[in-house]
Order: sequence, then C-alpha cells, then structure tokens
Amino acid sequence: MPEVPIVMPQLGESIAEATILKFNVAVGDVVEAEQDLIEVETNKATMSVPTLCGGVIKDICASEGESYAVGSVLGVIEVTAEEVQRTGVSTVADAQDESDEETTPDDAEANLHFKLDGDAYFEPKAVEPNVKGLQVPMGKKGAHYISPRMRARMNELGLQAADISAINGSGAGGRVTVEDLEKFLEYISSWPSSPASPMRRAVADAMRRSWSRPLATVARPVVMDKLLKHRSEQNPKPGLTLYVLRALALALAEHPEAAGYLIGGHIVHPRAFDIGLAVQVEDGVMVPVVRDVDTKSVAELAKDYADLVDLARARKLTAEHTKGGIATVTNFGTFGLTWGTPIPLPNETLILGISAGVKKPVWSDQVEAFIPVTEAELNLTFDHRVIDGGDAGRVLNRVAELLSHPENL
Repeated sequence: MPEVPIVMPQLGESIAEATILKFNVAVGDVVEAEQDLIEVETNKATMSVPTLCGGVIKDICASEGESYAVGSVLGVIEVTAEEVQRTGVSTVADAQDESDEETTPDDAEANLHFKLDGDAYFEPKAVEPNVKGLQVPMGKKGAHYISPRMRARMNELGLQAADISAINGSGAGGRVTVEDLEKFLEYISSWPSSPASPMRRAVADAMRRSWSRPLATVARPVVMDKLLKHRSEQNPKPGLTLYVLRALALALAEHPEAAGYLIGGHIVHPRAFDIGLAVQVEDGVMVPVVRDVDTKSVAELAKDYADLVDLARARKLTAEHTKGGIATVTNFGTFGLTWGTPIPLPNETLILGISAGVKKPVWSDQVEAFIPVTEAELNLTFDHRVIDGGDAGRVLNRVAELLSHPENL
C-alpha cells in the first residue's frame, strides 16, 4: 500500500523549526483526513499538525520534546490508492522518484530528504529545501544567501552583503552569482564616482551592523513652548538637545530594561546612564557621550556638553569620549526635518530623535478654542528583540512629560 510522510509544515513565514510537545496518535491508529496528529510549539505559538489524508499510522520517527526543522519527516501513514487519488497527497515513492531524477551522484549523499534506507525511513535532522535542484538554505534567498565562491570574490573586492543588494540575481531562489556581480561591476564601471572617506566607511559599517537587528520606531508630538521659554531665560543658553538628553536619561533610569542588551537568554541592564549625542561633522556623524546624565541637572551638564560638541566638530574626540553610551539623542530638526527614523549604534538599543518645531493650532480645553503652539516630533527607534512597542511608548511618553516641565530638568 502507498505510504505518505508526515512532514513538519511551514507554520509561519519566519518559522524554521518547531518542538514536538505531544503525539495524539500511536503506531497502528486509524486516522482521518484533517485529524490533528501532533501538537508542536514554535517560538511564537502552540499549534497542531493535521494529517492531509486518512489511513493507518505505520511509523513515528520523531520524539516528544525534540525540535525538528520545517520539512523534517515525523512519521509515515499507510493509505489506500483511492485515498491518494482523492486527496492528491505526495507519497514516499513520489518523493523518492523526484529525488532520483534531480539528484546527481555527486550530491546524492547531501540530498537525503525522503530517502529510504532498506525498509526503514530516514528522518533528516536538518532540511535545506531545493530550488531547481540547487540547494538554498531555508529562508535564505536572493542577496541574503552568498555562496562560498561568491563570498571569496566579494572579499577580494572588499564588498559587503549590503553592497550587492541592488543586483538582480539569476541563480536558484534569485540568489546573486559571481557572474551577476561581474556583469553589474562592468555595467557601473563608466559611471561617475567618488572615493568614500574613512568617516563615511566607518558610518556605513556601523549602520550595516545595526541593521542586522529587528529595529522599529515609535513617535509622538511634544509641545515645546515651555521648554523654549525656559531655555531663553538661561545665561548662557543650554543646547536644546541637552534637555532631551536629560529627559531620556531620567526616563531610562525609571525603565532601565528598555536600554538593556540581549545577550543569549539574558537582558543585561545598564549600570550607568551615559547618553550619546549625535554631532554632524564633514562627511559623517560623531557621537560623544555625556556621562551620568541622570544625576546632573541641565545647568551642571552644560559645560561638558558644549566641550564635547566643540571637540566633535573639530574631530578631536578620543575613544574615551565615545565609549560606553547606552543610547543616543539626535536633533535632526536642526536641518528643518519634521520626521525621521534614526538608527541606533550597534552597541546601543535605543536612539531618540527630535524634529524641527512647527507652529500648529492645538485645541485647548481651558479656553475652548484652538491656540497656536510650537510642536516637535519625538521619534524613538529601538531593538525590537529587547522591548516591544508598548515599552518604547512608555519611555517616549515619559520623555515628553519631562520636557513639558523643563524647570525640573
């Protein structure tokens, strides 16, 4: 009688494996189509794996409590030929025939999916799906998958994975081949270009490493009139960004986990609230770090802040000036920008941006009329592995609340 494999299905777009919690059937049990056979747990949810057809459980070749990749064979169902025709399921024999057709002697050992070993059923521990006979790892398509040969050529040219993102790949799964790369380089060889400065390359490397994490941004408006009035009354006037630095440090002191680092199975909380300050310089950005921002007032921090800005603009910052920050503040409003999604440094979880202030009519319950206010946008980008939108929102709301009482900063 035909045999149909029970395969770990794709349980979500980003799910590569699942852990078996419980078998609802045993060898010899009669099952019906769409019957739940196995309970599995992914990193997102617990769900059931149903059978695609009816039959008798002939073999179970997986164990409870073990994790299996998508595509792994978990068992075998013995079915009738009529059931195969009715449901259109693929049998073990079908998979074996397809494998024999597409697999060459050189790669036969590597392509063991659905392979029969005598009368026993081989259960692969890791599955690499095939596209047109050429193996491409699960979830790795296009420029995201780089072959060893391609990697060697890129190393010769000093290229990173991000540098080939514009190339339309012709390989299996849309991956970029060495031939694609050479054609692209020839295509752009006559285009005008300029050398990237060491500063530009350093920024590019930092942003590339930062983008390897899942980043998200939340935003909210903040009324700036009280803050601007308080600043105008100071002598000398503190930098506007310094108020935001101070507010962020106080908010993070109340929610230290928001600025933590995810290291393995632990979130390491910061031991000091030293906040970086993004300073635009020629062909890049430098980020000096203001120390102990949570323990000093704006007035006490003003001199250190001003000195660091001057050193950054003169490009005289040392490693001591730039290390140890737990978050960064950037004032992109100085360029007239009203919204942005700043990217945190690779060694930081958060970056807070503030936009240019814009005069807007805002409803006042006190006078029951619209009144003109100066409103800016606060944008907080965060590592979504460490905190979620709700936690980021609480930090951002607290920053806005603190900025509305500048006399306490």
